[in-house]
Amino acid sequence: MAETNQLARHIESYVASSSIPTHQVASLDSIGLLIKTNALTLEALVIGLDMYLTSTDAVIRSRGILLLAEVLTRIHSKYLNSETIHSLVGFFKERMADWQAVRGALVGCLALIRRKSVVGMVIGSDAKAIAQSFLLHLQVQSLGQYDRKLCFELIVSLLEHHADAVASLEEDLVYGICEAIDTEKDPECLMLAFHIVEFLAHIYPDPSGLLASFAKDIFDILEPYFPIHFTHPSGGETHVQRDDLSRTLMHAFSSTPVFEPFVIPLFLEKLSSSLHSAKIDSLQYLRACSVKYGSERIAKYAKAIWSSLKDTINTYLGEPDLSFSLAPIDGIDFPKNEVVIEALSLLQELIVQNSSQLISLIIDDEDVNFIINNISSYENYNTISVQEKKKLHAIGRILYLTAKTSIPSCNAVFQSLLSRMMDNLGFSASNTDGLQNGGNFASQSVNFGFLYLCIELLAGCRELVTLSEEKHGTYCTILHSFSAVLFNAFGSVLAVSDDRCPPDLDIYIGVKGLLILAMFHLDVFPIPKSTFENILKKFMSIIIEDFDKTVLWNATLKALFHIGSFVQNFSESEKAMSYRSFVVDKIMELLSLDDIALPFSLKVEALSDIGMTGMKNMLTILQGLEGAIFANLSEVYVHKSLQSIETAVQLLECYSCKLLPWIHEHGGAEKFVVQFAVEIWSQAGNCMDFSSPFEEKGLLDAMMTAMKVSVGCCSVESQNVIIQKAYSILLSHTNFQLNDVERSPLTLGKYDISPRDEGILLLFTSVIIALRAKTHVPNIRGLLHLFIITLRGLVPVAQALGSIVNKLISKSNDTEKSGEFTLEEALDIIFNTKIQFSSTNMFRRCNGSNGNEMVLTDFCLGMANDRLLQTSAICGLSWIGKGLLLRGHEKIKDITMIFTECLVSDRKSSLPLIEGSHENTEEQKWDPLARKCAADAFHVLMSDAEVCLNRKFHATIRPLYKQRFFSSMMPIFQHLISRSDSSLSRSLLLRAFAHVISDTPLIVILNEAKKLIPILLDCLSMLTEDIQDKDILYGLLLVLSGMLTEKNGQEAVIENAHIIISGLIKLVDYPHKTLVRETAIQCLVALSELPHVRIYPLRSQVLRAIPKCLDDTKRSVRNEAVKCRQAWAAIASSRSLQL
Repeated sequence: MAETNQLARHIESYVASSSIPTHQVASLDSIGLLIKTNALTLEALVIGLDMYLTSTDAVIRSRGILLLAEVLTRIHSKYLNSETIHSLVGFFKERMADWQAVRGALVGCLALIRRKSVVGMVIGSDAKAIAQSFLLHLQVQSLGQYDRKLCFELIVSLLEHHADAVASLEEDLVYGICEAIDTEKDPECLMLAFHIVEFLAHIYPDPSGLLASFAKDIFDILEPYFPIHFTHPSGGETHVQRDDLSRTLMHAFSSTPVFEPFVIPLFLEKLSSSLHSAKIDSLQYLRACSVKYGSERIAKYAKAIWSSLKDTINTYLGEPDLSFSLAPIDGIDFPKNEVVIEALSLLQELIVQNSSQLISLIIDDEDVNFIINNISSYENYNTISVQEKKKLHAIGRILYLTAKTSIPSCNAVFQSLLSRMMDNLGFSASNTDGLQNGGNFASQSVNFGFLYLCIELLAGCRELVTLSEEKHGTYCTILHSFSAVLFNAFGSVLAVSDDRCPPDLDIYIGVKGLLILAMFHLDVFPIPKSTFENILKKFMSIIIEDFDKTVLWNATLKALFHIGSFVQNFSESEKAMSYRSFVVDKIMELLSLDDIALPFSLKVEALSDIGMTGMKNMLTILQGLEGAIFANLSEVYVHKSLQSIETAVQLLECYSCKLLPWIHEHGGAEKFVVQFAVEIWSQAGNCMDFSSPFEEKGLLDAMMTAMKVSVGCCSVESQNVIIQKAYSILLSHTNFQLNDVERSPLTLGKYDISPRDEGILLLFTSVIIALRAKTHVPNIRGLLHLFIITLRGLVPVAQALGSIVNKLISKSNDTEKSGEFTLEEALDIIFNTKIQFSSTNMFRRCNGSNGNEMVLTDFCLGMANDRLLQTSAICGLSWIGKGLLLRGHEKIKDITMIFTECLVSDRKSSLPLIEGSHENTEEQKWDPLARKCAADAFHVLMSDAEVCLNRKFHATIRPLYKQRFFSSMMPIFQHLISRSDSSLSRSLLLRAFAHVISDTPLIVILNEAKKLIPILLDCLSMLTEDIQDKDILYGLLLVLSGMLTEKNGQEAVIENAHIIISGLIKLVDYPHKTLVRETAIQCLVALSELPHVRIYPLRSQVLRAIPKCLDDTKRSVRNEAVKCRQAWAAIASSRSLQL
């Protein structure tokens, strides 16, 4: 009884016209759930609906029928027996005659047709009965969009699941479908309608059968839709895209060859349309139909299609990029054009489908023959007319495509066209013996048109043989016979004088041709080994002798790189061995040859590029590079040779910046990297007998970078080897007494460390910076003490401290058991070790009590009355803080409080403003330089460091660390800035604030925009005073620009529009940085989009300020100024019109 009452409520809720849609859906879901859980039977539901299903009230009847239909869709996985399904089919098909209940009938039939056999499905006879009732009673185009869509879905389901049953309806079915889809305009319905036509082709496949008699009728219905002209807005209700609709129509047209007499002429006609989309669609449809219709049906249109394709390619093919800037390895590089791409795709399909016919059309074509017969007249690119250039480019693309499509087509064009070109230039296979034996191609014989077409033919041929399984053809024989001619032709064009056509074109043609010749597989195109080696010799002679011809030299080096990369795929082939002999070994020899004019920087560039052709070549290059580096380092140590210093720096930079990143990416050379790093340390140890080996800072920097990158590339095991070697050198070859550092005071400072010791220390910090977290560092406690007392003036030491605290493990039960040195122990040493200082300007670790002793943080606060000590301590603490900030450690709060105390304290001391001054003994405020260093410490904390504490050097980085630091510091800065009564303190606080906000992700700043904009504008005003602050100023402007352009910041910007505009006006003529002026003007343009009521009163200020920018020395600033004046002038005009 309860279920009956519940069902009645659900039925009434759905049927009642006053019920809201959400309640109706909920009622349907509830009824469906009752049936699926067997709390209610379908028969009981039908009984309960009886009065609604048979009501004389059309609205109630239609709602009742729709309720039953919708419930069926919700119980599609519920098993129903055949009698129930048959009964339901009978009910719903009869309801199709009731036009007021047609939606329910369609939904019900669709739900039944879509059922699967495992849960009970409609049998064939019932499906046919549904189709008959549909065709008899429904006028589809008289229905609304949703009901039409249901109709098409029902037809699709019938054709998909019961094709055999409905196919017997024959003419009635086809006629009914034609009537249903005729004049349809809705995109979703059309998608289904086009699918229906495709299904018809599948169930009536006989090209002379039933569908053939309706082909013209169906074509007449579909023709108006081609090409698809989509008028529905992209943001509308429909989810159908134009490309999807066009693709479905294409499948309909290509589904059966019975459409061929009608659609091919249509596509050819539309191919001449001025509408871009019509051309592309015509080409795509022609290609699809060619595949489906077969070669016999398409053959009669071949001549017309070829003619149209040739004209289309000629019209739409752009000017080629005859340079090596963006050129591909194969072929000529043309601008991407969709029409040309589709035209060439269609031509390729036709060649594959009907090779002999299409090749005959191409070879016998009037324009092709005109180009081939006149090839001898195309000697100079500048002398070719514009129209003939377009023809040359188009024919070249066509020949390239023909050569790469199939072996028969490649054979044909080589036999016919290449041989004819050779004959026209006087080079037949019979008279090339002299050239085969090394004769030269006369300069006056160089012919641009001939070489251009040869490149297209060779590129197509090479692409064919790369993909083809058949390895030999007639074209191979022809190419072999002309290989020497081609080599000499391409080689000679590189030697012609600059008064020919633009020399860059000659360079491109010559280098590109030789490159393609060299990159054929030996087993496919057996050019003589001597020819391949001659190409390498030619290129190497250019590298050595023609270095003053920059374009030629760079193009040649790229070609050698491509050849080397190609032959490395066949490492034991003759080509690979020849390449190593004539290129790799020769490049290595250049490092030791001083009697050639090639600049050393170019030697290094060639060395790195050739090394990156493959691992085997790289290892050879690395061995030679290692020898050259250490030979030059020895010269530096023994003779202090300035030339050797410069050479060693260039080699080390090449190793660090080019070779090591390549090795790291490709792997397989770690053993060499470890060997190189260890050998560097051996050299550093051996240099102790020589005087001042590290005085040359450029060399030391290069060695540090090479060491850092080398260590960063290595595994933990390899790093352990390097750090042990480095520590042993630090321990045995310097005056640092690391074993006693914890027991005895040390007096090591900037003025106490010898250049040799300082160099070894800095080299050691490079190793520490790049270590992985799991690498074992020996005597880390002693190293921490050493780094603390050598902080003075040595930034890498500070960075090493930051790296250590970033990577050490935190204290835990496991670490206590293992005895590993922990982060907490390191922090205790750094912050609690007392250090002595004296008037001799040195740090000294202290064990006993002394009046001149303090911890590191005391030095930061200036208690030692020594500017250099204070700035060094602040620098060290900033990098330590960065290491802690990255890992999200709480100690960063204490460090930032020390920095902020430096910023706000105006405590008096006896520290002179100028270090070393003994005349100024009166009490002064804190040293401004040290306080500025504290403000800049926030830049160290927040910026992304390149030299340390990054992912490349295995730093521990906690996600969102910048966001958390920003959120914790902003309230503090806002409070301190608002209460600051000292101009110096306020400026320093603003500077620190600027550093933090500049490096914070914009999305976080936008949430606090209202509070931050006034302070940000104060920062902008303060930073304009010093030229050294121009980069910070630009960073802040970028933040403001982000606020102006993001929606989340609009409210805050609108509220502060007047002060923002006033602040930006002061920056439009900022003299020290172009980007500041340009960005300030761009921000003013963005502000012109704000509501007029907020910005109209300020327009006169902007319009008065902008004219001076129109005369700016930089064009980019002038252009932005013009845009700004137009935008703000338009505001004035708009306002006047409104008034």
